[in-house]
Amino acid sequence: MSTGEGTNGGDRAGTRRLTRVPGLLYGGDYNPEQWPEETWAEDAALMREAGVTLATVGVFSWARLQPGPDTWDFGWLDRLLDLLHAHGIAVDLATATASPPAWLVRAHPGILPVTADGVRLEFGSRQHYCPSSPHYREAALRLTRALAERYADHPALALWHIHNEYGDHVTACFCPRSAAHFRAWLRERYGTVDALNFAWGTAFWSQRYGTYEEIEPPRTAPGPVNPTQLLDWRRFCSDALLALHRAERDVLTEVSPGTPATTNFMSMLKELDYWRWAEHEDFVSDDAYPDPADPRAHVTASLNYDLMRSLKHGRPWLLMEQAPSAVSWRPVNVPKRPGLQRLWSLQAVARGADGVLYFQWRASRAGAEKYHSALLPHRGTASRGWRETVRFGAELGSIAEVAGSRVTASVAVVLDWESWWALESDDHPSARMRWPDLLRPWYAAPHARGITVDFVPPHADLTGRRAVLAPSLHLLRTKDARRLAAYVREGGHLVVGPFSGVVDEHDHIHDGGAPGPLRDVLGLSVDEFWPVPDGQQVPLASGGRAEVWSEWIEPHGAETLDTYTEGPLAGRPAVTRHTYGAGVARYVGCHLPGHLADVLGPALAEAGVTPCAPVPDGVEATVRTGPEASYLFLLNHTDRPVDVTADGTDLLTGDPVRGSVRLAPLGAAVVRTPAP
Repeated sequence: MSTGEGTNGGDRAGTRRLTRVPGLLYGGDYNPEQWPEETWAEDAALMREAGVTLATVGVFSWARLQPGPDTWDFGWLDRLLDLLHAHGIAVDLATATASPPAWLVRAHPGILPVTADGVRLEFGSRQHYCPSSPHYREAALRLTRALAERYADHPALALWHIHNEYGDHVTACFCPRSAAHFRAWLRERYGTVDALNFAWGTAFWSQRYGTYEEIEPPRTAPGPVNPTQLLDWRRFCSDALLALHRAERDVLTEVSPGTPATTNFMSMLKELDYWRWAEHEDFVSDDAYPDPADPRAHVTASLNYDLMRSLKHGRPWLLMEQAPSAVSWRPVNVPKRPGLQRLWSLQAVARGADGVLYFQWRASRAGAEKYHSALLPHRGTASRGWRETVRFGAELGSIAEVAGSRVTASVAVVLDWESWWALESDDHPSARMRWPDLLRPWYAAPHARGITVDFVPPHADLTGRRAVLAPSLHLLRTKDARRLAAYVREGGHLVVGPFSGVVDEHDHIHDGGAPGPLRDVLGLSVDEFWPVPDGQQVPLASGGRAEVWSEWIEPHGAETLDTYTEGPLAGRPAVTRHTYGAGVARYVGCHLPGHLADVLGPALAEAGVTPCAPVPDGVEATVRTGPEASYLFLLNHTDRPVDVTADGTDLLTGDPVRGSVRLAPLGAAVVRTPAP
């Protein structure tokens, strides 16, 4: 079994595995410090009964591992890892650095983070640290090294789990130490203060700086804060946390080479630029908590899973956390009805995951998450949840051969964190233009047709993509616009959404206004933005209705595909198409959440994009391909039985599939066909 690329993610016979553990990983967070040690043997035996193969250990164990500055207690962890190994359960060992212990913050209170209003946050929760604190960094690296030196060669160790959910609670600190760190970051980025003044546009409102020492973080101010300062602050905050992560990773690489390391992302998290972060992961792992009360939650989950797969260019990833049933932190925490946990877990595998883990193994009796569900609920083995835990562990074993296979897509969706940050800055034509809201219908339309997409950054190589969708590229560098134009000129199909090509990397308006460097490829100019007031819609000739946003478009070679029929924009273009070189570029100048499928359908068809399988409404289809077989995943998200065309063998049942397969409500099939 391969253990990795180079030392961490290798490729044999065309397959790629996350760890040395065979098959699809199954298990979750285990917090034995919350339980008497006599409970551990029972847990290990039950894990084996459930088919658990990997347990995440030590995520919040810093205070137990290091009770004082020079006091260490590893004996309990030694015994635990030995016990799990004896039961055939591998360990994802955490560095435990997400929650500094009380003794550390009392000895160095400057570790505690400070808000933009100057309030110092206190001990008593988690992630209570300033990313720029040298005392936190020193202590975290000391703990990481101690763990690595002790357990690098332990036979249970399969994976290092760095920190936990960076950016969940604290993404920024505004203390003097952070201010000094920010200034150093700015010096490295700009060199001279004159270059910074140009980038920040400080001629506006007399904001010019004479020296770097005059610059502070964007703390609460009397009025709007410089937007480029805010943009750079977001860049800095993502980089500051990444620097901490890389420091821990460097220790593990030095002391424990050959063992893969990851940190758990948080799906499409605004605060961290995951394109940059993913470069430093052996593989991507994710924590995902779709809401069972949301009838469209599976679409958003699918979107997040496609992103996780895309961050490492299609390589398998790991669902590190999900809830077996209800969570504990929503205003109303609805449990997963019978069958939903299975369906949503299979969805992650369908979208490229090589394992599904959960938070957590045994339900807590105390603390903020005591009402959070677990693989072993409070009621124990008599509970419905336990029966589902055991049943799904067996099912996951039945599709183990899927591990290492890959999902491919001919359609790419452009996602840029810096554009997201700039788009949602203050003092814009509309505060309603939010990236997740713009993105969802652009993703949902191909998803409903059984068309899988990859996400790509704006600088990606687009070779081989039949179509590229750019829901919003508000911030767009000229060099990236040239790449998109070259893609179209050489025969590609590009669809661009509203409010794109507006500002450059400094958040300055492009010369000539929107769409800036996309003007030629789109064949149009945007004369003026026309946001739609709350509660109103603007009808289109096609029957669609624009919400939130519209634009006054002046075509320069683009043909009009749809127009507005009422209001100041009546008769003006809403959707356009422009032939550019050997390709085609479309522009959607408004937000069409309920009708975007009618726009993207013809665009994808013209690009020659076809679904992986014809599916009825509410059925999700994805294909994973390995060296010896392909695997068609069919997931029924409806409350009715459906028949879907397929041929092969359903790995979940072992039954042959000839012509079609019937999916029960919330049912699934994994249909294997030999590779051609």
